[in-house]
Amino acid sequence: MPMQNYTRVNPGPDHEDSLMRSRRLMEIAKGAALAVGEPLLQAFRSNIAVDYKVDLHDVVTIHDKRAEATIRAYILEHEHNSAIMGEEGGQTGSGDIQWYVDPIDGTANFARGLAFWCVSIAAVIGGEVVAGAIFDPVSGMMFTADLAGADLNDRPLRSRAVAEEAHATLITGYPVARDFRLDGREVALANMGELVETFSTLRRPGSAALSIAHVAAGWVDAAAGFGVNAWDVAAATLILKNAGGRYEPLTLGKVPVGAADFLCPGYVATGEGAHYPTLERVARSICENRVARATA
Repeated sequence: MPMQNYTRVNPGPDHEDSLMRSRRLMEIAKGAALAVGEPLLQAFRSNIAVDYKVDLHDVVTIHDKRAEATIRAYILEHEHNSAIMGEEGGQTGSGDIQWYVDPIDGTANFARGLAFWCVSIAAVIGGEVVAGAIFDPVSGMMFTADLAGADLNDRPLRSRAVAEEAHATLITGYPVARDFRLDGREVALANMGELVETFSTLRRPGSAALSIAHVAAGWVDAAAGFGVNAWDVAAATLILKNAGGRYEPLTLGKVPVGAADFLCPGYVATGEGAHYPTLERVARSICENRVARATA
């Protein structure tokens, strides 16, 4: 299916209430992210104890849990009508506003001292992402979006990308050990090889939220992922779309066709002006094969 194009939203008079609410929720997301920025910076590159969740590739630290608790408290203090889904604490609350919180997206980087991690917070109403913030404490970069647009440190954000794959930079974490299990080692490595040969540069920095934010800023041309959660990408989807980029969700056989973008476990994110047929073909092939396996 064709990739959808999204541009800056310009609501009319009838949408002013929704826009004002969206802006207020964006400010809450921004404030909550800032509330944990300094403590996380102080912990970064210290002697951090690491634990594991599902396997040795799924890292968690006490700082993830503390930051999520701080973010939850901040959100509930400023908006009582909230339900919060966090990576570490799961779902709490039953309000009309559903929040998705990743206290540290890129925990393995954070724990090891690699400066590519962020805080990601999004607000969803009626299944639509209406506000979001992605904060990179190391660089001091705050990416935000409401229903009207996207900003970087309070200045309008606009995506841009080189037109052709051969000159473009792609960020992807694919493949990881999970992809070997799902797609087969030979197939996954063949997919990776095709992307390496097609794109001018391929990088694996390790944070979906920050990768997509970099696409939104025009610092890289595309990003792709095949194992993300809503708390990883919810804020990033709105930031990218409102910056003029494109986001194609991939169900990967895990969610129904037509599910909200941020609920889909796969994605291709491209900057404005990009035309990357190889990336689209490889990504869709991965998706189709996993859907076939799920329905077999």
